[in-house]
Amino acid sequence: MKYDYLIVGAGLFGSVFALEAKKAGKKVLVIDKRKHIAGNIYTEKVDGINVHKFGAHIFHTDNKDTWDYINQFSDFNNYVNSPVANYRDELYNLPFNMNTFSKMWNIKTPDEAMAIINKQRQEIKSEPKNLEEQAISLVGRDIYEKLIKGYTEKQWGKKATELPAFIIKRLPVRFVYDNNYFNDRYQGMPVDGYTAIIEKMLNGIEVKLDEDYFSNKEYFDGIADKVLFTGMIDEYYDYCYGELEYVSLRFEVESLKTGNYQGNAVVNYTEFEVPYTRIIEHKHFELQVQKGINDSNTIITREYPATWKRGDEAYYPINNVKSNKLYEKYKELSEKQNKIIFGGRLGMYKYNDMDDTIEAALELCKVEL
Repeated sequence: MKYDYLIVGAGLFGSVFALEAKKAGKKVLVIDKRKHIAGNIYTEKVDGINVHKFGAHIFHTDNKDTWDYINQFSDFNNYVNSPVANYRDELYNLPFNMNTFSKMWNIKTPDEAMAIINKQRQEIKSEPKNLEEQAISLVGRDIYEKLIKGYTEKQWGKKATELPAFIIKRLPVRFVYDNNYFNDRYQGMPVDGYTAIIEKMLNGIEVKLDEDYFSNKEYFDGIADKVLFTGMIDEYYDYCYGELEYVSLRFEVESLKTGNYQGNAVVNYTEFEVPYTRIIEHKHFELQVQKGINDSNTIITREYPATWKRGDEAYYPINNVKSNKLYEKYKELSEKQNKIIFGGRLGMYKYNDMDDTIEAALELCKVEL
């Protein structure tokens, strides 16, 4: 059977494209090497709790069109992301705001906080050249040392001085008492989990799971006019220019006989000596504690960063100068071929949030469909 598009990867990017292609009258086949759909946003209901199997995914956007698009597939609750940082048993609110500064320096006013930060910022006398300098220029040395350095170096597997400055620009800094992590207007969690969203997107579309594209590449390429590949672009080309750099992760899930383990959905462990970067308590995403639901058990996940090597699952690209230059070579190679399209975090080698992913997939649809 001949398809218009073979979509490799049943994650968010591939599923959005598959849905829009189907609506445009195209015949598509979606395959995934995993035994489930939804990629890294896969959620599984365990003991009445939607467990994020591959780390916390909180939907947020400032784009009303994107918010309306995702709301076609699920109702969303009013969860607000307000993580807590644990540094040597000292607890600090995130993002960096007046609650953080008050705890850090025993001060009360924005002027006091700004004076301390401005004094510490003076350590960086030129344009920040790396993540460490960027962080200090944003929030000063004290907050960098306690709440950024160890966490970041664990997460990326590199010294902060070896990471690009732009990574830390994602972190908001506020001189108000506001623990809402995101500045975006729209935020929440799907009430039935993310897997249900992808199920609706792929409804009526042919999907084959536990199918490794590379195990039968010649066959798969032959059954479709075009291939949308959402895996690693360097793997697609058999690493002909060398390996790009990625972050891998390991997840340790534990079910506990308590109604409320840590009082928050996300607690980051910012000291380098603690091997995991954060603990997620999934029921808080669904506001179950406030509603008195599942008050006798809870499920937590410890998230461990891991050095990526071939054969491991890649979760994030490491967009340093070296890897970005290497990616450009792969991108140039792909542009010479009409049949292959690359999408998603790994195919485009870009750290995208879920709203960015939807918008990028819809942009591709405009070009292709």
